Amino acid sequence: MDYLKEQTRKHFFGNCGVGLGSLALNQLLGTYSQAKHIPKIDPSNPMSSRKPPLEAKVKNVIYMFMAGAPSQLELFEHKPKLNELNGQAPPPSLLKGRRFAFLKGNEKLLGSSRKFQRHGECGMSIGETMPHMGKIADEVTWLRGMTTDVFNHGPAKLFMNTGFQAPGRPSMGSWVTYGLGSESSNLPGFVVLQSGPRGPRAGNSLWASGFLPTSFQGVPFRGKGDPILYLKSPKGMHRGRERKFYDTIRDLNKIRLEDVGDPEILTRINSYEMAYQMQSSAPELMDLSKESDKTMNLYGAKKGEASFANNCILARRLIERGTRFVQLYHSNWDSHGGPGETLDKDFEKVCKDVDQASAALILDLKQRGLLEDTLVIWGGEFGRTPMGESRKTTGRDHHIDAFTMWMAGAGVKKGYIYGKTDELGFGIIDGKVHVHDLHATILHLLGFDHEQLTYRFQGREFRLTDVHGKVVHEILT
Repeated sequence: MDYLKEQTRKHFFGNCGVGLGSLALNQLLGTYSQAKHIPKIDPSNPMSSRKPPLEAKVKNVIYMFMAGAPSQLELFEHKPKLNELNGQAPPPSLLKGRRFAFLKGNEKLLGSSRKFQRHGECGMSIGETMPHMGKIADEVTWLRGMTTDVFNHGPAKLFMNTGFQAPGRPSMGSWVTYGLGSESSNLPGFVVLQSGPRGPRAGNSLWASGFLPTSFQGVPFRGKGDPILYLKSPKGMHRGRERKFYDTIRDLNKIRLEDVGDPEILTRINSYEMAYQMQSSAPELMDLSKESDKTMNLYGAKKGEASFANNCILARRLIERGTRFVQLYHSNWDSHGGPGETLDKDFEKVCKDVDQASAALILDLKQRGLLEDTLVIWGGEFGRTPMGESRKTTGRDHHIDAFTMWMAGAGVKKGYIYGKTDELGFGIIDGKVHVHDLHATILHLLGFDHEQLTYRFQGREFRLTDVHGKVVHEILT
């Protein structure tokens, strides 16, 4: 009895403290949120659609991530001088003070054997392994001056996706859904689709919510079979009975929430409800049988077959249904020259996997009117060196100082080439875009000041761009 009295006393004073603290905190947050772009989130429905604080040109994002780092010197950077100097040692000044993942210092310059052709009115040079990419040359802003800070795959993927090279930070999709929520009530606001021989290095840290509420983490969908394992109802469980089961779980979680006040319990409640809704919405989403033969042929996709092409169609279907952020991962672009990683047949294969579908996604979105408020991004974690690696077969090392990405859709210029590299493709001469700048620009298009969209964690304000980044206004319409 004394123990119960003591517990009650403790609870009383504890609750008083929390109550008074909450009042003070709410007052502070009220003032704070006026200055910052802190979304007003309904805890019972954290994914409810929210308006951005600034004018937005983009509602949805599709990010095609080429895991392993595509070689820009085979795809988008025609360098006759590099071909001329093939086999020669690079100038010592070029390498002074530079760090590489595998180069030892005795490597030679490696020209590209690929033929290049100019496409569109913009005159973008594209290598022969990407013939379909030329069809969208005038729909795209080409970023030829991309640069990053990290030269190993896992940390570099984290840096490109979260703005930080170590796990624990929210991914870009998490920041976007934290700010805007979703327009879908029966599908996740942030979905991840994977293809290729393996998942990307760094794994689910790439789409994790970090210190943000777990409601905002990415949800991986499988490309074949059940989109999410264990989503189907057990045999003998009809829909009405299952509804009662979920309602009971919800009520039990609410009791627990009232008892301990842990906001993550709300996330659990919302997750159960989303799981129930997805039992019908997810299979319908994944069923491509109603897609026309014309559409399937446009993408080079086959019904019932898991592929990057099918994932591109799924990405379009997801944003049609209100999903805010879709990320597609394709591997393996790691072209060192080892087994399965040569710049010859292996490179041709990965290019063939994505070329037609990447271009088709832009064309399909455009003809459906979806490109008017959707931003599409294509690229990897870094680029490839003008020097070849000293291996038995042809390959290039990691390169952080200059590589190519592209963006298309709402708010960015069409047929615009931004950035220029030197005659060897080693360094940027003009139009440098750092990863933090890319993130700042994406958030700007979505209606956020990247310096103002913050989340307070462990006594510090965090943001996607950390303490860096500037909007690249030159590429915006």
